[in-house]
Amino acid sequence: MMINTLLFDLDGTLIDTNELIIASFTHTLKKHTGRDYSKEEILPFIGPPLIDSLTSVDPSQAEAMMETYRSHNISAHGTYVKAYPTVVETIKKLHELNFNLAIVTTKMTDTAKLGLEMTGLAPYFDVVIGLNEVEHAKPHPEPVLKALDALGQTPMHALMIGDNSHDIEAGQNAGTKTAGVGWAIKGRDFLADFKPDYMLEELKDLLTILEVE
Repeated sequence: MMINTLLFDLDGTLIDTNELIIASFTHTLKKHTGRDYSKEEILPFIGPPLIDSLTSVDPSQAEAMMETYRSHNISAHGTYVKAYPTVVETIKKLHELNFNLAIVTTKMTDTAKLGLEMTGLAPYFDVVIGLNEVEHAKPHPEPVLKALDALGQTPMHALMIGDNSHDIEAGQNAGTKTAGVGWAIKGRDFLADFKPDYMLEELKDLLTILEVE
């Protein structure tokens, strides 16, 4: 089956924001709860919408914590954010080969675009579907289907690539093929449990899967 459309999660998939996210959660939780959270405690917060993670800590402070988190996250982008190995050159080649490319993320669209700009990926993505553009976040199929609609494409010829269970399930729920990334912070084995069609060891593996290299 020919794939002509590639939908990517952003954080943890194309750009390495793991330390930024952990630092932002650490700062926010310390400020609002007075407690130092460990990395192990923070890992489950990575992937779901921010409001869901913070509500699970303290519903009464969730909105205030979101403001603190976003302020820290945006101000620290330049310190932490970088593209994973082989990402920029692979995305550039896929763009040159006229694949349809989109970002499907649980970040707000503006923050996602900031990350794309800082890593040199912005020119290759005309479609960025952020949390503020949908009613239902991944793993609901809505964000994937909205990206496909914006590209004028169908699930039949699309592949959803991500580092978290939400990405794989969103693709499956929308009817696309799916690929997990072996560099996921939660681990390759965690992603494998969700049975993606492919598992990438580095992003340039896509070129082999798509038979363009």
